[in-house]
Amino acid sequence: MRYDDILWDSHLKKLGIKHRLYLFFKRSFDIIISLLALIVLSPLFLFVAIAIKIDDYKGSIFYTQTRVGKRGKKFKIYKFRSMYNNAEKLKQKLVQLNEVDGAMFKMHDDPRVTKVGRFIRKHSIDELPQLINVLIGDMSLVGPRPPLTREVAQYTNHDKLRLLVKPGCTGLWQVSGRNALCFKEMVSLDLEYISNSSILMDVKICFKTIWIMIFPNDAC
Repeated sequence: MRYDDILWDSHLKKLGIKHRLYLFFKRSFDIIISLLALIVLSPLFLFVAIAIKIDDYKGSIFYTQTRVGKRGKKFKIYKFRSMYNNAEKLKQKLVQLNEVDGAMFKMHDDPRVTKVGRFIRKHSIDELPQLINVLIGDMSLVGPRPPLTREVAQYTNHDKLRLLVKPGCTGLWQVSGRNALCFKEMVSLDLEYISNSSILMDVKICFKTIWIMIFPNDAC
């Protein structure tokens, strides 16, 4: 049996009726809110799409990327494209400039980011298409950040614990410092969320996320 299977079986044994009810209401909450948000935000989606094409007409409006979800399941994540069309090729030249410790890549003033991309990243607008992932069940509104496959390849057994639940559009890490925190601190916050998750906690994180979108922190 693989290590992640052992982790999952152990996790299931700890789930009581109360937590199973929480998972039911969490999924219901995800479906209702993501569907309403997609409808309400449709004019914004159209505006952003036009702005992206004007800024860099060669690339697509949306950007898809393979991420790792619950129990290591891979899925395609949806985002508004915020980088130039050749961003992935340029990344190899920028790896040494990574400003985040651990299995992540982040840097301020990333030269691959377009003008429109900087604005939508600052206000987390680029991540709004992830509501589609929530609606179809790949993600939740609140949960750990969905990692890349190459990041998971560097995970320790302890780090893999964050894959016990669905990844989220936002989470405790995003509203607690984001890029100012190192990878170990992110994992610690994710595991804290998994251990203490509740509908009330999810609602609080969602409201804090809305606040940060209006008054951005250090997002890059």
